[in-house]
Amino acid sequence: METRTSGQREDRFTGALESQTSRAPSSLFLGLAISSMAASAILKIMDKDDWALFVGQWAAPFLIMGNYNKMVKQHGSDCSASWAA
Repeated sequence: METRTSGQREDRFTGALESQTSRAPSSLFLGLAISSMAASAILKIMDKDDWALFVGQWAAPFLIMGNYNKMVKQHGSDCSASWAA
């Protein structure tokens, strides 16, 4: 099921940015998220609680970016051509 949120096409900058970021493998973002959790655990062991919390909160944005990256790969940045009705 496709949903259409706007009748406007993506601008040139967004299309160029997404064409570059879609080249990154999805496993990169998962690796970054796991690495941030591991770094957070190491910082917590070293009694650097503030830094551990700061670095540990990076995991969620990395996973969100990975999810967005996957969606762009599957559906493209501008699917208006496939909305022929």
